[in-house]
Amino acid sequence: MAQLFTPGADAIYRLVLLTGVACLAGVPIVAAGIVRSDYVTGVGVAPQQPVPFSHKHHSGELGIDCRYCHTTVEKEATAGIPPTHTCMTCHSQIWSGSDMLKPVRDSYASGEPLQWRRLNKLPSYVYYNHSVHVTKGIGCSTCHGEVTAMQMTYRANAFEMGFCLDCHRNPEKYVRTPDQVWNMTWSPPADQATLGPQLVAQNHIRGGQRLMECGICHR
Repeated sequence: MAQLFTPGADAIYRLVLLTGVACLAGVPIVAAGIVRSDYVTGVGVAPQQPVPFSHKHHSGELGIDCRYCHTTVEKEATAGIPPTHTCMTCHSQIWSGSDMLKPVRDSYASGEPLQWRRLNKLPSYVYYNHSVHVTKGIGCSTCHGEVTAMQMTYRANAFEMGFCLDCHRNPEKYVRTPDQVWNMTWSPPADQATLGPQLVAQNHIRGGQRLMECGICHR
């Protein structure tokens, strides 16, 4: 009677089966890696803007305060995008004939705002208030990175849920004194373990379980 399978067929079958199972198990892992990759999240990517605005030059080198352009950061949920007339406060006198700044001049003349590409956008089901964070001592660089070193601005963090929860669980690790909120090169001082809890109490930050409640961010 002729043998239907070769002596090694069983081993080949087992190898194929195990390979198939391994591939199926690996698909979610690969998919999760792709979803969290910088390519998908946009972290570290500086998109093309209507004008190549440099935070490094304006804020880092010239020392222009964040609040000069982002005027509502201490008062409202959004930090605000500067209108064209804010740019023209300086650029009606400085580099007023620059080709690079022609879109700014055209916007000012026509009244049509520049269409900036937004870098940091949370899902619609997430509520975030800038004013609450900065007035309680959470600095800009904690979320946005060292913006004063960015020639072209890019997204510094993916803002996944774990990123926010880490701060909400342990606000004493991140809270700063008021004079350091706008310091883009801030790092926790040597006495942060002592200072942090003091600032949390002083700023009436209700950490722990209260800040972990779903309704804090999802409204």
